Amino acid sequence: MKAPAGLLVLDKPKGWTSHEAVERVRKVTRIRRIGHAGTLDPLATGVLVLLVGPATRLAEFLLGHDKRYRATIRLGIRTDTDDAEGRILSERPVEVSRESFEETLRSFVGEILQIPPAFSAIRQGGERLYEKARRGEMVTPSPRRVRIDALHLMEWNPPWATIEVACSAGTYIRALARDIGERLGCGAHLAELRRLASGPFTLADAIPWETLEGAARAGDWLRYLRSMADALPDWQPITPGSEILNRLRHGQPIPVEALPYPGFRLRVHGPGGGLLALLERHGERWQPVRVFPEDP
Repeated sequence: MKAPAGLLVLDKPKGWTSHEAVERVRKVTRIRRIGHAGTLDPLATGVLVLLVGPATRLAEFLLGHDKRYRATIRLGIRTDTDDAEGRILSERPVEVSRESFEETLRSFVGEILQIPPAFSAIRQGGERLYEKARRGEMVTPSPRRVRIDALHLMEWNPPWATIEVACSAGTYIRALARDIGERLGCGAHLAELRRLASGPFTLADAIPWETLEGAARAGDWLRYLRSMADALPDWQPITPGSEILNRLRHGQPIPVEALPYPGFRLRVHGPGGGLLALLERHGERWQPVRVFPEDP
């Protein structure tokens, strides 16, 4: 039997780390080779893309996907983790109008410099920042450039506010909540977070854990496995002739004149429709950047 290869889009429950979600899926599916394409904090729920079998080799192409979130912010309270699970650092009265809150939201739209939370999985000096922070060490994360494409106020019930965020990969919504509170002068932290979309995948694609677990125990979970090609909708799909397919199976570059396609990225499918290779254009050659061992 051919090893499964593809994507599982999970609606991650609250309280699980992304690693715990992967371990639970490994256990019920009895598939060891599973990874994920973008971490979600334990507090967060929603879209978590899992990569099964050879699809783990697609991870680097998925990690840069844009994201969408719905976030509930608690104004007036700062915490050391920038979310509801942290230790309270300060409490201030909330004297903020809806108009000033929405004006503040608009000031964050665009490319911004963001300082990640001290309690984050970023590595510094070979160690995760949260490991240093938990020991009480002074942590100074380096600012990073991120992009906020849209910020909309969905519910206003001070000191609570619910917003929707469209942003680039690498954006910390905890840090955004913290910075909104600081700019308003009252402080804030992230109370709830739900990922609505990761790249082309939305909550409409996501499988609740209970559904996936039940299907796995019934031996029927493969019906939720999506094609690897679904992760790469922006790559142009092609199915070349047998000579080129054979060259690609051996990782050989292909002259551009043999595949005269526009753009810089091709998704090569075998005769059965499965993903065989990914090509990027370098000068006058199509260079294989991923070759899969068989036509899945």
